[in-house]
Amino acid sequence: MIVEHEQKNNDRADYGKQTLKQLSKEVTKEFGKGFSVSNLQIMRRFYQSYEIQRTVSVKLSWSHYCELLTISDPDKRSFYEKEAINSGWSTRELKRQISTSLYERLLLSEGKTNKETVLALAEKGIEMSTPLDIIKDPYVFEFLGVPENKPMLESDLEKALVAQIEKFLLELGRGFMFVGTQQRITLNNTHYYADMVFYNKILRAYVLIELKTTKLTPEAAGQLNMYLNYYAAEVNDEHDNPPIGIILCTDKDSIAAEYALGGLSNNIFASRYVSYIPNKEQLIAQVEAVLNEWHKQKKE
Repeated sequence: MIVEHEQKNNDRADYGKQTLKQLSKEVTKEFGKGFSVSNLQIMRRFYQSYEIQRTVSVKLSWSHYCELLTISDPDKRSFYEKEAINSGWSTRELKRQISTSLYERLLLSEGKTNKETVLALAEKGIEMSTPLDIIKDPYVFEFLGVPENKPMLESDLEKALVAQIEKFLLELGRGFMFVGTQQRITLNNTHYYADMVFYNKILRAYVLIELKTTKLTPEAAGQLNMYLNYYAAEVNDEHDNPPIGIILCTDKDSIAAEYALGGLSNNIFASRYVSYIPNKEQLIAQVEAVLNEWHKQKKE
């Protein structure tokens, strides 16, 4: 009985393939190129996913939707669609954000993923109203082409990021504008230098980034806190919000980070960076584990 059932399924599949091949030939003959079997399959998935025409955005091309249709999870697909529109991503940029698992990285950044955050990302994309909204963990610098675990000087990392500034801005997110590197800060005739300074026009705030090719240290947090105090007092104008600090490091211990960053009046965050695309299956598993834990707590 089981063998007969499987045979019937195989026969239906073969019939479907033959039908598509025949349809491809007829439509191509009448309308020209662009109607291969694979394209017809994508068109069918497009219709199934976007039956209501008004849900299709004129701001995205067919190539965008071809990339989006590779995502089976509707919430995840909706997030990338909203963010592609909001951020004006090209098809190549959209593909890069999908391949580096931006969706999962954002969900894991706050450490408190739940169904509400999933639905919020799906419905609106990234809502940038607080400094925490711009933080990812980890940041992915695969575009630098640096081998995994290769020792690198902080100055070399800075130069590499500047050389790829457009891709770095894409990874940082929406609204970032590059101000410069090694921005001088003078206190009591002593010069200090902030590694990289940006301005986020959505949050209306300067963003100072300190690069560390080691794990997070309390000294890095203290130094960045001093820089932020200086920017708040000497650089900000009346329309600017308090500056934001981000320490990009190779590793951070959650307890050490809590003690190093806790109690500071300024907005300082520590995030890891990696030079390779993270394992997507592991990130998805982490998100699912956090969601399962959240569901368990809701039932108790």
